[in-house]
Amino acid sequence: MKIVLWGTYDVGKPRIRIVREGLHALGIEIIEIHKDLWGDLGDKSAMRGARAWLRRGLRLLGAYPMLIWRYMRVPAHDLVLVSYPGQLDVLVLRPFAWMRRKRIAFDWFISAFDTVVEDRRLLGRGNPLAWMLWAGEWLASRAADLAFMDTAAHARRMEMLFRLAPNSVGHVWVGAERAFFQSSPHKSSGECLQVLFYGQFIPLHGIGTIIEAARLLRDAPIQWTLVGRGQEAPRIRAMLAEDPLSALHWVEWVPYDQLDEWIKRADVCLGIFGTSEKAASVIPNKVFQIVASGLPLVTRDSPAIRELLTDGPPCVRLVKAGDARALANAIHDCIGTAHTISPPCHQVLGGKIDSTAIAEQFLAMVEQTFPETGRTNDR
Repeated sequence: MKIVLWGTYDVGKPRIRIVREGLHALGIEIIEIHKDLWGDLGDKSAMRGARAWLRRGLRLLGAYPMLIWRYMRVPAHDLVLVSYPGQLDVLVLRPFAWMRRKRIAFDWFISAFDTVVEDRRLLGRGNPLAWMLWAGEWLASRAADLAFMDTAAHARRMEMLFRLAPNSVGHVWVGAERAFFQSSPHKSSGECLQVLFYGQFIPLHGIGTIIEAARLLRDAPIQWTLVGRGQEAPRIRAMLAEDPLSALHWVEWVPYDQLDEWIKRADVCLGIFGTSEKAASVIPNKVFQIVASGLPLVTRDSPAIRELLTDGPPCVRLVKAGDARALANAIHDCIGTAHTISPPCHQVLGGKIDSTAIAEQFLAMVEQTFPETGRTNDR
């Protein structure tokens, strides 16, 4: 099988790197036709002002003539994979893929409308820009021959949100990059429980719930570390200024290749605790990374997380979303026991979340959707 990886996909995100690495490992030939437009922007929703969006839009439009020219000259292939953020990429590529009689698999991964309007509430539903986002994604989801998300729960949500046929959206887990996240013997200070959260400060993560849980446990032998920044940072800063927590340390930024070191210093790692429907539909990168690193995990219960994990102390504690008391109880139960867990506590899952396993999920989905894929009869 030959796959063309086409568009302006964001190689700064682990998602595409994991799929690409896994396909290579399985012997799939990949032809990359790519223009990097997102390497300088970690959080796309952080762009503010019409001028910033206009500049980015002009760069995007300016990239397409070269991408199209290269695609029309590419050798015979079986499938085109358009990865995140590929909503506009799919619409641009569609007529040229038709000309070559090729199918497009669209790694939707993150919905712009769901993120900006439903989850982060940066735009109201009645805002004309919100309607434009919805209409663009509605068209993109239909322009692709196959669209897929990261979990079955997320796929079902997209079908409902964009009025798609039931079970028409596929799913492939995010997985973890084993080059950066590997299990090793745990080293604990033993003096107090080390609890780590890292990630963007966005509503989906429920940072406020973590702060409230830390307040409930302020007298317990626990050291809390938050790593990240983002939309919720001003609110969290105000919460901490109003009622400081001496046992909480906040680091605004850690390079990706150093995250594993921070995980290894912890006794327990935190996932997400947001109460939105999106939070119930996704399994974020951090969960796969923590599992790959072999650390105990506390995160919110949801249909999505149940696709990967079940509530199984001491390795996994699933708590009610937005419930600071439930989170505090789960953390308190780890005092004196978390550092005794023999790593890797998630060993059984290791072979299901590496890049090869994720690529196998992708190929199984493609072959089930397009049984004829793999016969290279191109023009």
